[in-house]
Amino acid sequence: MSQLNPICVGIDVSKASLDIAGTNNIEQFRVSNNPDGFDTIIYQLKKNNIALILMEATGGLEAAIACALQAEGFDVAVINPRQARDFARSMGYLAKTDRIDARVLAQMADVINRHPERSRFIQAIPDAERQILAAMVVRRRQLIAMLVAERNRMHPSHPQNRKSISNIINALENELKRIDEDMHKHITDHFNELAERLSTIKGIGMMTAATLLAEVPELGKLSRREISALVGVAPVNRDSGTMRGRRTIFGGRAGVRTSLYMAALVATRFNPVIKAFYTRLVAAGKAKKVALVACMRKLLTILNAILRKNQEWDESYHNVAP
Repeated sequence: MSQLNPICVGIDVSKASLDIAGTNNIEQFRVSNNPDGFDTIIYQLKKNNIALILMEATGGLEAAIACALQAEGFDVAVINPRQARDFARSMGYLAKTDRIDARVLAQMADVINRHPERSRFIQAIPDAERQILAAMVVRRRQLIAMLVAERNRMHPSHPQNRKSISNIINALENELKRIDEDMHKHITDHFNELAERLSTIKGIGMMTAATLLAEVPELGKLSRREISALVGVAPVNRDSGTMRGRRTIFGGRAGVRTSLYMAALVATRFNPVIKAFYTRLVAAGKAKKVALVACMRKLLTILNAILRKNQEWDESYHNVAP
């Protein structure tokens, strides 16, 4: 195979299989989504000069192959499936199959590879401890969702079913308590210094710190604008011609935004800097929800600055722009 022409690769991920396509007319192939399949992909790709590998986020099914490829030194980007589908439509692909999706991803990888901000698309390799913490955060989120659902079922349910619902609620509460204890121990063992630094900010509790450590490994490594856009708390313009649309937040990492929302609610009451900022925005006529989103953004930029400067909270952070 030629080592002169860089090749971009798209991988369509499903539970059972992986479809691989590349630019420069390399032959498509399919392997199983397991370690044997990963070995085949790595063997085939090492025959070529691979510039970038692109795949969609598929609820965690892509994590193993992404880590395996990164460990071999390949640049890997993982994107939102909506972005891939929008790109496919723009290129005239109306049909959707695994083989077509892999080809579309390869073409999109070629575009990203030539993008002036290519580096921001490259997926960072999480260490083993951070992967464990991320798994705990996800499981805790699932348990809370199930617990809320069961509690909502209790009142309108028939008396015949209430004992069953109560049993499930007790089991979920016990499991949630166990997860919280395991998460606290894991953070203490591996991320204690970072967690304590984040927790010096009023409004940031252990669970918010755990979410940030697990799902925003870029925290402290990007600018305030980049981290706000990454999480999805930066306002997006909706302008066309003379029309000026309403600014909204969009995309990003939903789980992190949920944690920041709850943290901002607490901070507007107990954190003097965030409280003053929120009060000033509301007094200026901003809607309370708009002001709260601005507080989320300011809180995130403060957290980013604290980790970037390797410092703890102090009152000077009231000068950090949101």
